Amino acid sequence: MGKDETLLCIEDLTIGFPTGKCVKRVVDHISLEVKKGEILGILGESGSGKTITALAVMGLLPAAARILRGRIQYRGRDLLTLEEGERRRLRGAEISMVYQDPMASFNPLLTVGAQVEEMLRLHAKHTQEEYRALTLKALKEVGLTEPLEVYHRYPHQLSGGMRQRAMLAMAIIAGPKLVLADEPTTALDVTTQGKILQLLRELNEKYGMSIVLISHDLRVIQNTCHRAIVMKDGRIVEAGMTQELFARPQTKYTRQLVAAAPRLFSDGGGLRVTCAKNTSYKEQREIFTIQNLNVFYPEKGSGLLGKKRRKQVIKNANISVLQGETLGIVGESGSGKSTLAKAIVGLNREIEGVIKFNDVAAKGKGELAARPQMVFQDPFGSLNPTKKIGWLLEEPLKLQTNLSKKERIARVREMIRQVGLTYEFLERYPSQLSGGQRQRAAIAAALIVNPKLVILDEPVSSLDVTIQAQILRLLKELQDKYSLTYLFISHDLNVVFQICNRVCVLYRGEIIEIKEAQELLYRPQHEYTKELLESAMVKMGNRLP
Repeated sequence: MGKDETLLCIEDLTIGFPTGKCVKRVVDHISLEVKKGEILGILGESGSGKTITALAVMGLLPAAARILRGRIQYRGRDLLTLEEGERRRLRGAEISMVYQDPMASFNPLLTVGAQVEEMLRLHAKHTQEEYRALTLKALKEVGLTEPLEVYHRYPHQLSGGMRQRAMLAMAIIAGPKLVLADEPTTALDVTTQGKILQLLRELNEKYGMSIVLISHDLRVIQNTCHRAIVMKDGRIVEAGMTQELFARPQTKYTRQLVAAAPRLFSDGGGLRVTCAKNTSYKEQREIFTIQNLNVFYPEKGSGLLGKKRRKQVIKNANISVLQGETLGIVGESGSGKSTLAKAIVGLNREIEGVIKFNDVAAKGKGELAARPQMVFQDPFGSLNPTKKIGWLLEEPLKLQTNLSKKERIARVREMIRQVGLTYEFLERYPSQLSGGQRQRAAIAAALIVNPKLVILDEPVSSLDVTIQAQILRLLKELQDKYSLTYLFISHDLNVVFQICNRVCVLYRGEIIEIKEAQELLYRPQHEYTKELLESAMVKMGNRLP
């Protein structure tokens, strides 16, 4: 096959989901081609049909989905007419996928190494030593600096960014000709994000691997892809060479996306949030304090005399937070951001030191008198898959309030609307929502009981820029109305510097800087902080201030 020949061809594809007597179309008459050796970007907001299109190529559509018409041809073979056995042989060896939600894609009962290695075992014959060596090589190639340790860990023992990289290792280990990457950098900090995108470009250049890069992040598409397609409501609204398309967009929708793309630390675009400039919180009392906090994870096996071995993740952390402020916590994937958050809410009990919340001290076991609410980085893992969204939102109100049934329903409907979803989502299960929709439902579940302290672990990482702005405005409005305090964990410095009053920088489990947002931006002291800012500027196409 020549370099300019078509590897994947989708013709007139239409996919729908039955809803009562009707069929709701989520992919509507789309046609596209992927050439051998090119990187094609698919850009669009949450729910635009990007992921469903990729799942159709993989033959992994949800059971309720219906392909109403169209063809999907790979190297001249119609994938929709192949027997399942043939499709299975293609998956991994010829076509592979990096999924948007790695936690839901990994088997929680098997180690990461076993699962990455299994993909190689299915499609290649090697000795046991070679399987292990090739797996460790793949883990290292995607930026996991301790591949042997990751090899023996279970998925829940990795940070979100580390899971995403392990998923990428699984996708590329058998050397496929086509990789479908669905939001592969969503959970990653800017430095790691740059490394992953560079890795994709290197795989493309070195092996001629074709890549379909799906993202809601215009900058990721613009900096990586040869061609780009813009999707909205299941349809392709514009397509062309990437730089040309974004320099001179032809449709109103594409122009809106380009205008909304954030430029680091600016007040323009779609993120007009000004709470970082508010200093009134300084007059408030401390809402909680962390003193000499050390957080550990138990390691596999035991030491001398059966003593349990622990790995220290957070080292001697000290933080004081005032009521009404937003404290940002930033750092690269695996730096301990989520671990710190889980210790504060009592989900990690392997701690030493003091967590003091509302004048009640918790020593050793992480018990808080009144625990804050938390929006987790992985909404699919935090929402009960057997319950509908309406039930998930109403249940906290049953347990923590004296509201009547009528009042609870009214509150649920109000909250689902505030996070940008319609009432019909209350009757859906988490699996029936897109990644961005699940994130919004998780935010609604955390905010519905009006807590005083909310820990937000990457709350807008899976959302497109227009919805990001809506959620950030909502968080600001609720903070002003109820004097909420936020711990805002994010790898997106553009968001952090617009919504946070102060910023805490974590590096390898240690707090290396904690300052007012503007002071940290213009006068960073630590070399790692400077590196983070530089990486963010490069991604956004800005110069340092």
